Amino acid sequence: MSRATRVLVTGAGGQVGVDLMDVLAGATPLGAATNFQPDGRVVTSDEFEVLGLTHHELDITDRDAVMRSVATARPDVIVHLAAYTAVDRAEEESARCFAVNSAGTESLSLAAHHHGAHLIALSTDYVFDGNKGAGYVEDDVTNPLNVYGASKRAGELLCSSGDTIVRTSWVMGVRGKNVVHVVADRAMSGASVRFVNDQTGTVTVAADLARALVTLVRERPGGLWNVANSGITTWFDVADFVGTTLGRGDDFAMAIATSELDPAPLATRPIRSDLVTAKFAHQWTALPEWRDGVARLVHDRALRPSGGAS
Repeated sequence: MSRATRVLVTGAGGQVGVDLMDVLAGATPLGAATNFQPDGRVVTSDEFEVLGLTHHELDITDRDAVMRSVATARPDVIVHLAAYTAVDRAEEESARCFAVNSAGTESLSLAAHHHGAHLIALSTDYVFDGNKGAGYVEDDVTNPLNVYGASKRAGELLCSSGDTIVRTSWVMGVRGKNVVHVVADRAMSGASVRFVNDQTGTVTVAADLARALVTLVRERPGGLWNVANSGITTWFDVADFVGTTLGRGDDFAMAIATSELDPAPLATRPIRSDLVTAKFAHQWTALPEWRDGVARLVHDRALRPSGGAS
């Protein structure tokens, strides 16, 4: 009998991290589709030996600490989820953002290479400028519009050639702070919402992404991979769908243009940054359609622990 695969997860307390920790343990996280695993293989409780580190337990901007942690854990695979994700605040904290998303990712890549581990690092659709006019594939030219996107692209470039880089977008989990919870809370309180309908992208349900990451932990393919739920949408469509799911009418969500946001966001977002996931779907199985995933989030959110993930 082969030994369990040792997996080190950074950012284990975040909304993707908590779901990934569940899936690696053979459990079904909140918001998950019980019958979905991209490679068709059920995760058994003894398949993985996992060490999850939150940002309190590992500061990835401390290269020596990263090296020590990897040396101690001796993982076969590192799934790097820790990140600076405050897109607007990053415009005023660029040094901190780059320290985490760029230098921190480089440290994990160097440590993985030194200790013979495979690195899987999470990146973003915000590495693109949105000017293509259609969905982005893995080898499209990058041109970030904001500090956050630039820091993640810099992190990609500092990875070794054998690492696996996963670009994802609009991530939403049951245990986390995200648009679904904001919209659902307002829908249930009787309030209304205003959301932009001129930013197009792809939703990624954290539990579905976690299942995809387990497939990548098993396969360790290397290179760039787009991973998101099927179908493209706008922020307004997401808000409208959540409202409809909770029984609200046509008067719940109002569509506005980005230019109408007040106050205006500090960071510029790409107008269209939807990810084409055909490469992943051809190799394994496409993630479920986004409405299916968001409906699961809305259904399971009442079961989340108080406070959720952070």
